Amino acid sequence: MKTEDVTSTKSPWTFIPTLYFAEGVPYIIINTVSVIIYKNMGISNALIAFWTSLLYLPWVIKMFWGPLVDIYSTKRNWILYTQIGLMVCFAIAAWSLQLPIFFFLSLGIFTVGAFISASHDIAADGFYMLALTPEQQAQFVGIRSVFYRMAVIFGSGFLVYFAGQLEQTLGNIPLSWTIALAVAASIFAGLSFYHHLILPFPDSDAPSEVEEVRHEIPFVKIARSYFLKPGIAFILAYILLYRFGEAMLVKLASPFLLDEMAKGGLGLTTSDVGLVYGTFGVLSLIVGGILGGLIIAKYGLKKCIFPMALALNVPNLLYVYMAYTQPSIKWVYPLVSIEQFGYGLGFTAFMVYLMQISQGEYKTSHYAISTGIMALGMMLPGAVSGYLQQSLNYPMFFLTVCLLTIPGMVTIFFLPLDAEQKSANTD
Repeated sequence: MKTEDVTSTKSPWTFIPTLYFAEGVPYIIINTVSVIIYKNMGISNALIAFWTSLLYLPWVIKMFWGPLVDIYSTKRNWILYTQIGLMVCFAIAAWSLQLPIFFFLSLGIFTVGAFISASHDIAADGFYMLALTPEQQAQFVGIRSVFYRMAVIFGSGFLVYFAGQLEQTLGNIPLSWTIALAVAASIFAGLSFYHHLILPFPDSDAPSEVEEVRHEIPFVKIARSYFLKPGIAFILAYILLYRFGEAMLVKLASPFLLDEMAKGGLGLTTSDVGLVYGTFGVLSLIVGGILGGLIIAKYGLKKCIFPMALALNVPNLLYVYMAYTQPSIKWVYPLVSIEQFGYGLGFTAFMVYLMQISQGEYKTSHYAISTGIMALGMMLPGAVSGYLQQSLNYPMFFLTVCLLTIPGMVTIFFLPLDAEQKSANTD
């Protein structure tokens, strides 16, 4: 049934913040919080790193089923159905933690949730462009980013801290995480109901014909134009290698903080990790990202890309220091925050470059390809990081991580960076 377009009477403030909060929560729970859950539940670092890294896969390949969101139903319906699906996934995952076969059962559920979450991303981003005018889109691009980051803090900060407090109160780790995931499921129940009531019905939000989508999205032509870019070999090497070391560090950071000191870790509690890494660390990353954007806007990417690569990678040495000295928690707060601040700076330069190389006729599709390759560059090193750490121990693992950052920085010297100047001249 066709519903009148009420876009003009619905302020974006009523749905954009909650929509992008809903986009961020499942991503951080599936890819980050799951690591802490499994570490608390006694799974080895090797198994944790390998299997949770594979959960990135839907975000690597989501570009390939994006057209299905255009063909079947509306973006609004996709948002509502995927939010209900995520509610069900988190509820079943919560229940699965009470079973002896919880590990692979919950992994299967998180895998389904990852595909649903990636589909929600596609629908939400498409709905954003349909429900808002171009002026509103420009106005709310920062707002949606803020609420996505709030979702990251909620998941890796509040939810982890909450589970840690329950663990101390109840003395039951599986039950603590069951309750925490049940809270996440309840939030998605509320979000889906709220969005059912509040999301507008843009006239342009209608399913496309299969032939129309096939005609509008020439996949072979898009892929060919991307992979025939000048210097594409160095561009691909840069995308895959730039965060190679960081991908390993990110996957093992929480297990390192949680592991007993006798095992080479820092012996922090789950609540401590929620504060140190999930709250103060994420806030530092956000500040680094904002500052990085301002610096690039002032000086240009060409001058900033290598210094920001150093800002991303040099602070990894702080983990080497922590692994050797095992400092008290009062030192862990600033050390983790400094590393995350540098990550924010370096990641900003990386994303700006991806946007620059995506300019042209198919910029949206080219950017999707770039971010898919970027996710692959996180998934592959993350998958082997646990086995590497168990073979080397934490100090040698973090030293190896630092060495593995070098190839990505070397690729910068071979990148075609003139696109920035050409873009400026065109403007």
